Amino acid sequence: MLDRLTKIVIKTGKAISQRRHIDAQGGVWNNGELKTEADKYAHNLLVGALIKLEEIPIISEEDPASHVSHRPDRYWIIDPIDGTRSLVDGFPGWVTQVALVVHGQAVSAVIYAPDLDLLYVAKLGEGAYLNGSKLKIKHDGSSSITLIDNYPEPKGIAADMMKLIPCSDYVESGGLSLKICRVADGTADLFVKDVKIRDWDIAAPMLVLEEAGGIISIENGEPFELYGNIEKSGLIVTKSEELKKRALDSILKL
Repeated sequence: MLDRLTKIVIKTGKAISQRRHIDAQGGVWNNGELKTEADKYAHNLLVGALIKLEEIPIISEEDPASHVSHRPDRYWIIDPIDGTRSLVDGFPGWVTQVALVVHGQAVSAVIYAPDLDLLYVAKLGEGAYLNGSKLKIKHDGSSSITLIDNYPEPKGIAADMMKLIPCSDYVESGGLSLKICRVADGTADLFVKDVKIRDWDIAAPMLVLEEAGGIISIENGEPFELYGNIEKSGLIVTKSEELKKRALDSILKL
């Protein structure tokens, strides 16, 4: 199934990229999220293909009726376009992503960034891969910490973390999912966000990160769980438990 799921996500991502000049124009803001015709187009492509793969419930950012707090035992959770603003503005840092969740645990995940040619695939207990190469976060003892966020220069809590951790380097990236994956692949060591986070943002990249050996939690340090309210408060993504503790200590100082 994972091979077939990967083909579905790649096909969807390429279709969105090819049609961006038609669908990814303008858009409207709804509840803090930018919505375009591209989001609807991607949603319809994914839903149509996933139903053929396995006809189970689908929770999608683009389907408000699916945003239930009582989850099915087995379901797809999709973010047809994570990083819509990047797509609209002509930047490459957006992805298409799908996770299969069973009893509250993501068991398979595929994330594809077509404009960057990055494909992340993970299966519970079997590892995570980037373009076919297995991911394993390295702990080389270096004191250098690289922070990642979505602005050219650190802003808000990212600027605070740069000073308090402290961080020596900063990387700009696109959508939420891609930033988590960049910690998994070693591009960055730390990502902190103090805004509302939705489960469809996290389910797929969380599996990639954890299979690579990384750590993810909500902003108070508690585990990020695919249960209950679809919306959670804040996010801490790190390469290690030690760095998570430093991030938590820094947040308490704010």
